[in-house]
Amino acid sequence: MPYKPQAEPAKSPYRADVKITDLGEKIGDPVSAAQFPKHILRFRNDRWDQTIGLSDLSEEEWLNHFGRFAPLPDNLDPPLALRYHGHQFRNYNPEIGDGRGFLFAQLRDHENRLMDLATKGSGTTPWSRSGDGRLTLKGGVREILATEMLEALGVETSKTFALVETGEKLERGDEPSPTRSAVMTRLSHSHIRFGTFQRIAAERNEELMHVLVDYCLTHFYGGKKTDNPAIELFEHVAAKAAQLAASYMTAGFVHGVLNTDNINITGESFDYGPWRFTPYWEPGFTAAYFDQEGLYCFARQPEALHWNLAQLASALRLICDSDPLVAVLEGFPKSYGEAFTEHFCWRLGVKSEGFDKDKPLVVAAEQALNLKTVTIDQFFLDWGRSVPVDKEEYKSDEFNAFAKEMGERKRVRATNHDYWKSDTPCSLHIEEVETIWDAIAQDDDWQPLTRKVEAIRNMGRALRDM
Repeated sequence: MPYKPQAEPAKSPYRADVKITDLGEKIGDPVSAAQFPKHILRFRNDRWDQTIGLSDLSEEEWLNHFGRFAPLPDNLDPPLALRYHGHQFRNYNPEIGDGRGFLFAQLRDHENRLMDLATKGSGTTPWSRSGDGRLTLKGGVREILATEMLEALGVETSKTFALVETGEKLERGDEPSPTRSAVMTRLSHSHIRFGTFQRIAAERNEELMHVLVDYCLTHFYGGKKTDNPAIELFEHVAAKAAQLAASYMTAGFVHGVLNTDNINITGESFDYGPWRFTPYWEPGFTAAYFDQEGLYCFARQPEALHWNLAQLASALRLICDSDPLVAVLEGFPKSYGEAFTEHFCWRLGVKSEGFDKDKPLVVAAEQALNLKTVTIDQFFLDWGRSVPVDKEEYKSDEFNAFAKEMGERKRVRATNHDYWKSDTPCSLHIEEVETIWDAIAQDDDWQPLTRKVEAIRNMGRALRDM
């Protein structure tokens, strides 16, 4: 069945449903939000607020909940900074956890999914170490752009729900300081990370591991259906990880820091630091200046997620046998290959016919894109609306071979949307991100960000028009 992205959000009533406390006291630590000198609303997600019954909040109510963090009705009070361990660039670190954020609320969305509202930049916690628990305003702006673009391109991602400027001056070593501060709230389908399981395994807490596995199956995967819940959960998570890796690749996205504490149990992308979109099909393209060896470069992201799955499997060995876990791990390359061809066909707007039939098309596309005569976004715009494409950059043997494969494919996407009439794709390369931020930093001009978000959402509507 061809890949389909998440449907348009729909209105739903507010339904608090706190489940995290079922995991007991060892899952997190009660904390309080920092007291900020100012609360200026800079972004409110007017698409996703309706899905959890919060679209009717006034601006002052919004700031009260997402700037001062007054509890939502019948919800967490106080919030919880979650505990976890993690491999960071493949070095194990047991000294981490929610160091500048907390789980603020849990509630049901329009599809009856259990959703988390969690923060970034809300102050120090027991896991802050030497950090100040704050977020730069630029970091919040960058996350708005990342999540909006990824959502439009069919990646399952957290949603930037709120961004509030907080009036502090922060010192940072990787950008001009002092810089403006903010607190951000994310909407996610779970903040349970691979690292959560790693911490429990390190503590040899079999009872809590069983409880956590049941919690994840019950609330994210429709409940336990076998006598081997740990294996069942791992199969679900591995399938989701394959989808995530595939969607990153077809989006041309580089997360930058695919550590085990940055991967959650539902396969939803989140926790954006040094991300970038690669303009060209460049296997070695990296997002983080400190990733000197290219561990998380563009082409190695499927490998990174596979490696992370192996660490989750190692943690689950606390309560189950190794052989079934290994079998799932060995199946990951095939699952990824199938997911990648499906996602690629979806972005091209053609019908997926299964891995064996899709592979020649995708291989031909990669060989052509490797010429670097055209950007990834331009390629998908041009070929998503017309076959063949009569442009100089497509006049090569490689593109002729790709055009032949495309000529035999059934189109499944409508191309009468205004996005397809443009000669320029909606892209999000680092130069534009910096230009949008410069307008804010220098002139407090938020219009370029507003316009870009609308352009991204417009592209998303075009891509979903199947």
